[in-house]
Amino acid sequence: MAGNIKYDPDFWKAFEPFAAIPRPVADDALTQRANSNATLELVFAMIPETPGVEETEFKYQTKDGKTLTMYRFTKSATTTDAKKAEKPPSGPAVLFVHGGGFISGSVPVFRNAITYYVAKTGIPFFAPGYRVAPENPFPGPVDDVYAGLEWLRDHAKEQDVDPARIALFGPSAGGGLAAGVTLLARDKGFTPPIAKLLLLYPMLDDRTFVPPDNLLSKFVTWTQKNNEIGWGAYLGPDRSNVSPYAAPARATDVSGFPVTYIDCGSLDLFRDETLAFAAKLAAANIDVELHLYPGVPHGFEAPFWDTPVSQKAQEIRVWALRDL
Repeated sequence: MAGNIKYDPDFWKAFEPFAAIPRPVADDALTQRANSNATLELVFAMIPETPGVEETEFKYQTKDGKTLTMYRFTKSATTTDAKKAEKPPSGPAVLFVHGGGFISGSVPVFRNAITYYVAKTGIPFFAPGYRVAPENPFPGPVDDVYAGLEWLRDHAKEQDVDPARIALFGPSAGGGLAAGVTLLARDKGFTPPIAKLLLLYPMLDDRTFVPPDNLLSKFVTWTQKNNEIGWGAYLGPDRSNVSPYAAPARATDVSGFPVTYIDCGSLDLFRDETLAFAAKLAAANIDVELHLYPGVPHGFEAPFWDTPVSQKAQEIRVWALRDL
């Protein structure tokens, strides 16, 4: 397939040394998990640490009776803040769902990204330590995150959170889970309804296929094979009746969705499914904000935090959060 897509020049300048390194190959979910975790730990460690953010852990129960960790990240109180009020008024909160292709990743790995947004917005982030596939396939991760959402709603008062101002925020597979949980919450009549949804290059469609002769395949960092392994571990071999809670792109009815922010790079395997999902929301008259960043692949901002395109994306995301 012809075209003129290419790397953003500033991004390529930072990325070129890494592009020359052979990528590890996996044929199964556990090998891919090991490869993915090593990569995630490397790239998120490259994000500068943000001071002034406190981390606390809580425990919550899942649908199947398991105990998981809920991580809370809050901006440290200053002396001035303490003088203003002994107890701050309730405000917005974000439930952050980490990425990792449904089979890897963890909240601690994403810590530097989370603390950046907390420091910039002053909004507390809560992140459920959901269980991943293949040990915990669908519907496990969706149920784990939904239980975390219920916990945050039920503990909103003690966490100084306005339950009507809770947003879901997820990158990659975390975005797919956030969208799936949004569908589930709508259908269950979750109240108050989710206030906003923020999806960064979300993993939404198990049917995505980019053939090797497509120019895009030369640029993707999360490959077609990576995608097939991740979805295979999450859904299992039977694809005859895939739930939209698992693959939100399959949803035929997106009415009742909250205001939604979506962004993606033009060199991302998820580009077309992201654009299609945004179009589906818009066609349903859902207020959707979409940003397609030319010349960058999946997860473009994490390892190269200071490139112009990454800075632009971060600034716009911060504005989207401040509108909560």
